[in-house]
Amino acid sequence: MKNLLKFSFLVIVSLTLTQCKSKSRGGNTSTLTGWKFNNPDYGNYIKGKSSKDDKPPSGMVAIEGGTFTMGRVQDDVMYDWNTTPNNMHIRSFYMDETEVTNSEYLLFVQYTKDVFPPEDPKFKHIYTSVLPDTLVWRKGLGNTALLSENYLRHPAYADYPVVGVSWLQANQYCKWRTNAVNLKILMDKGVINNIWKMDSIAFNGKDVFDTEVYLEKPYALFDGDSTIYKKGLPVPRKKGESRPTKGSFTGRHITSSDGILAQKFRLPTEAEWEYAAKANIENREYNNIRGRKKYTWAGKYTRAKSKRYKGDQLANFKQAKGNYSGIAGWSSDGSDIPIKVKSYPPNAFGLYDMSGNVAEWVADVYRPNIDTEANDLNYFRGNIFSKKVIGKDGKVVVVDENSIVYDTLPNGKVIPLYLPGTIKSTPVTKNDTYLRRNYTKGDNSNLGDGDKNSSRYFQSDSNNNPSMYNSPKAIKIERDSLGNIVTKYDSKFRSTLISDNTRVYKGASWSDREYWLDPAQRRYLPEYMSTNFIGFRCVTDRIGPMTYKKKTARNPSR
Repeated sequence: MKNLLKFSFLVIVSLTLTQCKSKSRGGNTSTLTGWKFNNPDYGNYIKGKSSKDDKPPSGMVAIEGGTFTMGRVQDDVMYDWNTTPNNMHIRSFYMDETEVTNSEYLLFVQYTKDVFPPEDPKFKHIYTSVLPDTLVWRKGLGNTALLSENYLRHPAYADYPVVGVSWLQANQYCKWRTNAVNLKILMDKGVINNIWKMDSIAFNGKDVFDTEVYLEKPYALFDGDSTIYKKGLPVPRKKGESRPTKGSFTGRHITSSDGILAQKFRLPTEAEWEYAAKANIENREYNNIRGRKKYTWAGKYTRAKSKRYKGDQLANFKQAKGNYSGIAGWSSDGSDIPIKVKSYPPNAFGLYDMSGNVAEWVADVYRPNIDTEANDLNYFRGNIFSKKVIGKDGKVVVVDENSIVYDTLPNGKVIPLYLPGTIKSTPVTKNDTYLRRNYTKGDNSNLGDGDKNSSRYFQSDSNNNPSMYNSPKAIKIERDSLGNIVTKYDSKFRSTLISDNTRVYKGASWSDREYWLDPAQRRYLPEYMSTNFIGFRCVTDRIGPMTYKKKTARNPSR
């Protein structure tokens, strides 16, 4: 019995020592210098805690990255030749399980109206710039006025995907969503008071939360109102240091090094969207893909095989001319226009309506072919690198309500280039790219394209700018003395709409035929235009390891 007690004691001691060693190894002490992190006696240098929580952000599902063949279609009856197969690798990310709905987008619209009241002349174009175009439902020979008046705002369509949103507006929503999510995180952490309960906040264009401003210049938020801050992350006090006054901000502000704030929400790249839509994990055998997928679901047909739902369509699309849903009493897809999200089973990744319902904007600039020499890791065409503007005080410049710069789009719509309360940025210059191997210019939309090596039809325009595609030039909007737009059109003959402002949209919609259900199919439209069949969904990057499961490298001993 004594020997047993001695053995048990030794086991407990050894386990305790092992745990202590493991804690110190990955704890708050630098293994290379011996300095202690988050310690006032060592300068309070920050080391955030590594999060082990793999839960996706609200409304999103985890997409584990991997290799796939991008651009491989089953049928190319139109001979577009714009889907050249290329082997690509996608990093892990999170993606909205559904398209952004009317109710979710209206939250963005209502917030914008509160913060930037349109009755104020300085802000009148900000609110209108985020409004969807409800007139996309109009048809010259169609009775669709009901949809123009009700589809966006009527509660019957609250859970339907938003349409009438341009690529530019979809990006604005993603930026706002980043700020909205991080604002809630800071309020839940007790760093920021509930702004809606504060009498000092009037939402008049100054009281704007921006994630980048908080990280760079926190006391510039909310027009310098320091009362918004409640309590920061705890910081140990030095011996003999007096306690802070009651009611004052204590601790420190959250930084990007803490890993607490959400990553930026954005539109998916074309490669990410296609990879997520195909969901090849369901036809995988070990490390091989068995068979090619024509649809986002398994199988060769668009109709369900089960006895209960036999004959029903697996997606919302146009089945034939004049046939949007089937005959009365047997609606095979349940809707003649976009339908409520989650009306059909999800694909193998858990994503709904990646085929049918509405097509979706992606981030890429359109080109007929994916370059064979393109980057094969997270391929994307459209990078425009910029840098933050630094003022004379050595700090970032925050746009105020008196320095808003607007731009007029070719369709006459006025949009702000920068919103008040955000950090001003400027394009990267040649000096910034000097002797870099990874990129040589700030705007990479036409990288490897539009030069003499790209086409035998190369011509320079009047300003000696490279031009491969004979697309319409951006029209400079002019106004008369009363402020009315003077419409002018490009008088030259144009043979294509392809330009650096032409964006890709993917997937079939409620008004498309079966041909477009293949996830590899791709189409394009100018970034300022909107339709009644294009919506969008957001993604955000996964930080850290690729896999979502506890997994070690295969054969690590080899």
